[in-house]
Amino acid sequence: MANTPQAKKRIRRNQRRAEVNGNRVGRIRTFVKRVEAALAAGDKATAVVALAEAQPEMARGVARGVLHRNTASRKFSRLTKRVAALG
Repeated sequence: MANTPQAKKRIRRNQRRAEVNGNRVGRIRTFVKRVEAALAAGDKATAVVALAEAQPEMARGVARGVLHRNTASRKFSRLTKRVAALG
């Protein structure tokens, strides 16, 4: 258990950051799921719009440090390839 005031503050801060970062990751997942749902439905127009909304969310996640740059790049690349493959 934390004994020093700074260690106690660190615990409080870490809990708050974990909550905020968890919400950020959840938001990114929601945007990615919208793209995947449009892909599953075969709706290219909706998929293109959803992809355009998902990309800045992933970039924001990278900027905030909740998602690795290469992970976001890989996910965006794969989604883009799948959207382009739709008839």
